[in-house]
Amino acid sequence: MLDQINTMLKSLQSLWEQLVQFLPQLVIGVLVLIIGWVLARLLRRVIIFILKFVRINTLSEKAGIEDFLLKGGAQYSTVNILANLIYWFLLFGLTLAVLHSLGLNAAKELFNRILLYMPNVVAAILVVIFGSLLAKLVRGATFTYLTNIRIAGAEFISTITYWAIIFLVVFIALQQLSIGGQVLISAFEIAFGGLCLALAIAFGLAGKEWATQILEKLWRNSR
Repeated sequence: MLDQINTMLKSLQSLWEQLVQFLPQLVIGVLVLIIGWVLARLLRRVIIFILKFVRINTLSEKAGIEDFLLKGGAQYSTVNILANLIYWFLLFGLTLAVLHSLGLNAAKELFNRILLYMPNVVAAILVVIFGSLLAKLVRGATFTYLTNIRIAGAEFISTITYWAIIFLVVFIALQQLSIGGQVLISAFEIAFGGLCLALAIAFGLAGKEWATQILEKLWRNSR
């Protein structure tokens, strides 16, 4: 009986010693989290200012992303979304760093993976912004050109061109995020091939009248 009590007391003493050693690290970790949270909030404001200064919001408006977010019921602009993403990445990374400092090795591996993945997220967002802007510019140029040469289906063809580019942009963004793998590539090849075929057929049908007019003019001139 006494042996069992001594064993229990030794276990409690060992547990207490471990708790005493762990408490200072825990307090420091909590303080680091609080300071990091305050700094992350300040940094988010700085990032919003920088993004507005380099006119990211203007680019997203021209690309139609702001309208898309507004129609989807989003309460934040592109600039705010980017700043919030960085903010939460910082908080998450800081939390994992604190857990690692407390001796949790699993957090270290997860922390390293997130750090390596962050550039992919930023690259995907930039691809979507600039790709959407390019798609909108190409749609406008295509519509203007086809309208000037009096193609009946100018709006239809320019719209198909726009969505074909958007589809390509989404595919590139997903590739940056390493989502989909070979299945995504195969699906993209099939869908993009179908879009190209539809575009070719639409262009042929829309340009039939224009080609007829050109041939008639050439026939009259030759006579």
